Amino acid sequence: MSTTIKPSTESNPLSVLGEALDAASQSIGDARTDATASAKAAALKVQSTVGTGAYYTAYGVSYGLVFSGVFLKELLPTNNAVRRGFEDGAQAAIKSAVNIRAGSKILKEAAPEEEAHEGVGEAE
Repeated sequence: MSTTIKPSTESNPLSVLGEALDAASQSIGDARTDATASAKAAALKVQSTVGTGAYYTAYGVSYGLVFSGVFLKELLPTNNAVRRGFEDGAQAAIKSAVNIRAGSKILKEAAPEEEAHEGVGEAE
């Protein structure tokens, strides 16, 4: 007579619960990873869109102001005081911008670099 061990068809409820919790944990971890990647991609798209919108807004405002000024200047007679004011103001603005750029370069070059001084502040 041979003895055969019949596998149990009953499952341990705690092991089933443990397996379910493991599967849920794995699923939540995968969802978190997917959500993080999606959020990063969305943030990059929003940042790009906002940057592009800001560029075109600034471009439009600048173009509109400069074009309007030049158009008005060209409509005025050559010896008109308003026309001379536009021309002189434009030249002054250009010189001011050049001076500001030159001044900031000079300040950057003249800024002293921090140097480590040995023995400064040490008691002998």
